[in-house]
Amino acid sequence: MRELQISHKNKTKQFEEITKIGNDIELIQYSMNSILQEKNLDENLELLQEMNHLMQNSQKSLKNLETSFMFKNKEDTCNLFIDIHSGSGGTEAQDWVEMLMRMYIKWTESHNFKHEMVEITEGDVAGLKSVTLKISGDYAYGWLRTETGVHRLVRKSPFDSGNRRHTSFASVFVYPQIEDDIIVDLNPADLRIDVYRASGAGGQHVNTTESAVRITHIPTKIVTQCQNDRSQHKNKENALKQLHAKLYLYEQEKKNKIKNKIESEKSDISWGSQIRSYVLDDSRIKDLRTKYETSNIQSVLDGNIDGFIEESLKQGY
Repeated sequence: MRELQISHKNKTKQFEEITKIGNDIELIQYSMNSILQEKNLDENLELLQEMNHLMQNSQKSLKNLETSFMFKNKEDTCNLFIDIHSGSGGTEAQDWVEMLMRMYIKWTESHNFKHEMVEITEGDVAGLKSVTLKISGDYAYGWLRTETGVHRLVRKSPFDSGNRRHTSFASVFVYPQIEDDIIVDLNPADLRIDVYRASGAGGQHVNTTESAVRITHIPTKIVTQCQNDRSQHKNKENALKQLHAKLYLYEQEKKNKIKNKIESEKSDISWGSQIRSYVLDDSRIKDLRTKYETSNIQSVLDGNIDGFIEESLKQGY
């Protein structure tokens, strides 16, 4: 059965990749140290620059893989949609929506993810009343799911002739793209197959061989059985068909629960559920849940929000 959850096999593969990248980093570091000890350093300057670039890329890949171990939800591997809506603050809040949209697009581009505009509603004077983006990439939802909540902006408004300080709000809702197609792939290792004698009314039609078949799907504990035919092979085939159908319904029910949960969470976002405060005049952006903060305002607005994301994942949000 296709599961959205990261499988044990994938986890093992991730661990192997982390080990390989770690070994590569050690090898690059060793080679760079050897070159630095040589007398003809100028001749190897270009090589050192290439190796330093390779080192930085390897370290970034290693960090991303290590963070991926913190993804715990079944939907973390999915692509996502992100809705941003303006709250109180009029034009200022609508401009804030556009700023947040730009921030997430910049983040997407820096991680080599893809984005597309799904819906956009222009503001009355400037900015946007609302926008919906689709973001596609490895563990896209896992990376951005903790961005859901209310984002508060405090700054001297460029739309105020008196240059007064304004506070405005925007709600961000991140939700996974749940595929409607359901593929049931039965793994033989997940099945327990028991055979037994078929029961009957007696007489010459009582089956004296163990032709009846009972199949238990161990992960879900779903059981099917068949004893209609005298052939154990045909009974097994029919029991497998029943199991396939029951697992399809099981997966369908799970997807419906996920969709209902998404809608419920969307309606639960209130303007009191602030997750992050952006105080531009004081050069301070602070996550109200994790207490992580930074003074590098422009860097964050340019999409460098990895520190906030990683801290929220580490703390289990």
